Order: sequence, then C-alpha cells, then structure tokens
Amino acid sequence: MTVTIALFTRDLRVRDNPVLTAAHREGAAVVPLFVLDDAILPGRFTAPNRARFLAAALAELDGELRAIGGRLVLRRGDVVAEVDRVVAQVHAESVHVAADVSGYSRQRERALRERLARRDCLVHKHASTITASDPEALIPSTGRDHFTVFTPYFRRWCATHWRTRLGKPRDLTLPRVVSLPLPDAGELCSGPASPQLAVGGETTGRKMMWDWLSGPSADYARCSDDLGADATSRLSPYLHFGCVSPVELMHRVDMSTDGGHAFARQLAWRDFHHQLLAARPAAAWSDYRDRSSRWRDDPQAVDAWRDGHTGHPIVDAGMRQLRAEGWMPGRARLIAASFLAKSLRVDWRVGAEHFLYWLVDADLANNQLNWQWVAGTGTDTRPNRVLNPLRQAERYDPDGEYVRRWIPELAHLPGAHIHRPWRGNVDPADYPAPIVDCVGM
Repeated sequence: MTVTIALFTRDLRVRDNPVLTAAHREGAAVVPLFVLDDAILPGRFTAPNRARFLAAALAELDGELRAIGGRLVLRRGDVVAEVDRVVAQVHAESVHVAADVSGYSRQRERALRERLARRDCLVHKHASTITASDPEALIPSTGRDHFTVFTPYFRRWCATHWRTRLGKPRDLTLPRVVSLPLPDAGELCSGPASPQLAVGGETTGRKMMWDWLSGPSADYARCSDDLGADATSRLSPYLHFGCVSPVELMHRVDMSTDGGHAFARQLAWRDFHHQLLAARPAAAWSDYRDRSSRWRDDPQAVDAWRDGHTGHPIVDAGMRQLRAEGWMPGRARLIAASFLAKSLRVDWRVGAEHFLYWLVDADLANNQLNWQWVAGTGTDTRPNRVLNPLRQAERYDPDGEYVRRWIPELAHLPGAHIHRPWRGNVDPADYPAPIVDCVGM
C-alpha cells in the first residue's frame, strides 16, 4: 500500500489544498501531519494570540479531517526529525508540503529533502497554497527576479491564470500511526492573550468568507478605510494560517465590481510582499532600501505608543484595539506605523516587533514589508510620505466613532472634537497631552 504524508504548515484546511489533494491522489493511505515546531514555539512567532488561534485552527482541521475518515496526526519537536520518524513508521514514499518564502521555511524544506533522501522518500513542494500566485514565478519581463513597484505587479497579477480550485477529498485512509493529543493554547505559549481575540479555523473561516462575499464585500471600495464602519473582511488571520484559500477567494470574488476589485487588490498586496521576501529574505529585518535613516532612541515615547497614550486619539485607538483584539484594520495600522516611524522617528523594527507579538495575522512578509513601506525603507515610491494623524482622523473617522469606541475617557467630546482633546475639557490625568506636535505636519 502506497503511503504519503500531507505535511501541514500554514495551510490548515482540507478544501482547495494542493498539499492534501496531491497526497490523496498519490497515496492509498495518507497521514495528515502537523508538527508543533520547537524551533518556533519559544520565539516571537508564537505569541499568545497566535498560539490561541493555532490551537483552535488545529482543532477545526482535525474535525474536518475526521468528517472524511481521517484525523490530524500531531507531533512535537524538530520538524525534520519528527517527519523522518513518521516516514519510517508508516514507510511513506513521499511528503507533500506547501511552498513558503521565509528563510526558515526554505531551510526546513532543504533539510527535509536531504534527510528523507536517505529513505528514498521524495518531497514535493506545492506553490499557490499559501498565496494566490506563485511568488517565484511572477517576475517582471525586464529580467529582474522580483517586482519592486506594486502597480505593474498588480497588472501582471490580475492577468495570471489561477490554478484550478480544488475540492476536498471524499474520504481518507489513515495508516496506523501514533499521535499526540490536540494542544491547548496554554501548552503552546504562556502569557495572556488579547481579551477580545476572535479565534477559529477552516470551519469558522469559511462561514466568515461566505458572509463577507454574500453582501458586505460589495461596499469594500467605498468603506474599507472608514474606521468607524468596521467594514473590512477580518479574514486576514484565516489567510495567515491557511484556513481559507486565497485562490478560492480569487475564484469567488467578482472583480468586475468596485468592491471585488478593491478586495482582490488587497490579496495582491499580500502576494506582492511574499514575492519580495522570496527574492530578498534579509528584508525581514534589514532595510530593503538603505535610506540612511537616523532613528531616535526614545523609550518613553515608544512605551506611550505601545500603550495607546500618545495624546493623539486616532493613533491611540488603533493601539488599544490591537491589545484588545489582536487585530486592527489596515488603515489603523498605517496610521500607527507612520506615527512611530515618521512622527517619532523610531526604528521601524521596534514597531514591527510589537505588531509581531500582538497581531494574530502577523507574518514576516506582510508585517515587516508593510512596516518598511511606511518607514520609507521599503518599496514606497514616495519614501518621505508622512501620514498626519489629524488629517487621517478627519478623513477616515470624521465623526469620531472609532476613537469613541476605543478611548472611553474621551467619549463625552462631540463629533470631530474628539480628535483634538487638548481643545476640550479633558483632564490631563484622564488623557495625556500629545507627546509630539503633529498639527503643522
């Protein structure tokens, strides 16, 4: 009996999963395997919010697999060593895994190939599993190895022929293999998670996807930046963990509508950053473009920014939402990041580290390269761009609904007056004065 292994990483779903589909097609029996990686769990990439989400996603993946006759096989330790053990135990002939772009994932894939070659076990990598397009295949005609400007990339991306959308296997046959029990979030990472964190997996993510596509997505172009409206899909954590397929989203979204086109553009930004990191892995922590930036060391200002006490309500609202929910809308991320990197002139890596800890959807490609874009060290064609927090507030939270939601001590201020509390009857003991003057920016 031919046995294959579907090694899940950031593709925690059974529908439209090239890894599981290929393993099922090739093998009479399939081991759906996930390894809790001890090289990652103690580090910055498994903060409490992502640990809680991961635990929920694994539980829902196990439920989806059991519905088709399988179950999730769980191991913990060194990924290469644990996969090697399972290969030996079930006499697997091949391992299927999603293509990824980080330096660590590439090193892991190389190590898997070298170790499993000793057992004559092949490793198959599947692109367009974590991203909609293949980051290494979509390259400019100029001969460069990646696009550096988003607009031409988006044109090429839109002209891409998307791979066929895949269903889920009708049934799975699982060989005899030992598994650890599903983990509790506390087993993966200590420390408190955001009190209002939303978690789930494929089951939850697909319901959110259908709810989004059935109506709210039509207004995305008009409302996505309206902070008070809360009009974004909130699918980013489900895309990060692969509970929802970006390829399936592209097949289902109607790009002929303004809302569908705007939503697809955000998916393209995600792929754009992945292709950039695939070509320049060092950009995870080093400036993509050296601007000879002179960063300030100001621990007190950084603490005020992290805690949502900068005295600029639109900035503070976003930072408080981040702590409370482990998530914030894209516009709030841009405002908060610009304030730290451009208004306070603090190194973008300080902010990226904080976002990596709290954001449930944070990954190296999107988190780091969005920060670099804002800081002027990335791909922004206007590197000196500054997002004035007052103008951003007037444009994207004109009635103060977003600020009022997250800064209750200012809720008594009417309308747009909430964005300038220093002009109102606000006790500095309740809400601080601005730590930097942005009025004239």
